[in-house]
Amino acid sequence: MAFIRTVRTASGATAVQIVAKVKGRNRVLEHVGSAHTELDLALLQQAARERLDEVAPPLDLPVEVPVRPARLLPGPAEGVLDWSSPAALGERDGLVAPARILATGSEVLYRAIGTVYEELGFAAALEDPVFADLVIARVVEPTSLLDAGRVLIELGARPASYATMKRTLARVTGRDYRATVASACFAHATSHGDLTLVLFDVTTLYFEAEHEDELRKVGYSKERRVDPQVVVGLLVDRTGFPLELTCWAGNKAETATLLPTIRAFQERHGLADFVVVADAGMLSSSNLKALDEAGMRFIVGSRQAKAPADLASHFRWHGDALVDGQLIDTITPRHAGTTSENDVAKKVEPVWDPAMHPKSWRAVWAYSAKRAARDGRTLTLQENRAKAVVAGERAARTPRFVTVHKGDAVLDENALARARRLVGLKGYVSNIPHTLMPAAEVIASYHDLWHVEASFRMSKTDLRARPMFHHNRDAIEAHLTIVMTALAPRP
Repeated sequence: MAFIRTVRTASGATAVQIVAKVKGRNRVLEHVGSAHTELDLALLQQAARERLDEVAPPLDLPVEVPVRPARLLPGPAEGVLDWSSPAALGERDGLVAPARILATGSEVLYRAIGTVYEELGFAAALEDPVFADLVIARVVEPTSLLDAGRVLIELGARPASYATMKRTLARVTGRDYRATVASACFAHATSHGDLTLVLFDVTTLYFEAEHEDELRKVGYSKERRVDPQVVVGLLVDRTGFPLELTCWAGNKAETATLLPTIRAFQERHGLADFVVVADAGMLSSSNLKALDEAGMRFIVGSRQAKAPADLASHFRWHGDALVDGQLIDTITPRHAGTTSENDVAKKVEPVWDPAMHPKSWRAVWAYSAKRAARDGRTLTLQENRAKAVVAGERAARTPRFVTVHKGDAVLDENALARARRLVGLKGYVSNIPHTLMPAAEVIASYHDLWHVEASFRMSKTDLRARPMFHHNRDAIEAHLTIVMTALAPRP
């Protein structure tokens, strides 16, 4: 983000610069000039604003930028000097006092984010200006609660004391601000789009702590960390706008977070019929059964290992040579180990119908040449690693495609051949009939999951939700509520 900065030079002049923050440091992009009078300073600032619009076009934010002309000392007779007069311009050095820079601030940015915050309904619903300041500070420069005051001062605001901020965190949990924020987000999402489809995913946030407690526990980490962590579930609409956030103990299974989050969202807003999209990590028979029994429709990713059974009929009658973009609409067993209702003796793929196939779900498989090339490169690397282990050239954990036969490590040729046969395939499981949603739309809806992944990336990087330094549950929940709120008005 580029901005205009004024600094005092060694000669006593005021330098006007265009600066950008890069990796936490200010880097001067352009030195506009140095001023010795207020008029010079005003002219240089105007030139800098015009140059800044060229370097970094302004954001389209719903706030008017106040233009504050330089204030000049009055002349001895006229009161206010007319600087359009050449004579006056020639005498300006004797009539204008040197400028003094008392403070700088990014008030425009503070007001812009605050305006979006208000338009989302948060200000009216919460009536807590300290919480609003904490959200704005999190959007601008994520930092600790102790340092949030410094960020707000640099924005031109008057922050509350550190003690007041801590009391605000207690209010966030005690008054259930998250429920209020979720209701405001829901109202905004329904008025600016539709909620016929929602996206769900989970992530983990770690703590720089040595010991576990009832919430912060060591569990499966997507970053392969061994620190105590919490599991966070995030529900967003198809554009990535946050709708619901839940927090679980760090050792909570990902599959066990989907239903409670969906039910909380459903009960909070009285919804009955919508589509839930989630990745293959949520693919458990109990999850899908519960969603179906609750009258909700779902689209989840399937695992590539299920392709041979799902596509057995297709492979028998058409072979395994697929073309780029080919779609195969078929069925898949609801439970592992259940005999497939897809009769391989029939050439035509079955059209999923809940009445005709009570033991199956609908499955859509898609082939992509680009994905096949990527999968092929990955398999080659895995094959080479397996061969190196078999040859004794490297010692490692038993990699993929290595099996033990009579005490010796050998290459699993059959598993490798099966994997090669399935490159480029991606599966999707759903309970939506093809009459309501064609196969291509099922895939397109699933691909919207990148929005929730983008929200998680923003929460972890731009908003720095991790690592967390809070140590009690209320403060942790309050921190996550601030992060969720900051995801909504992000510029």
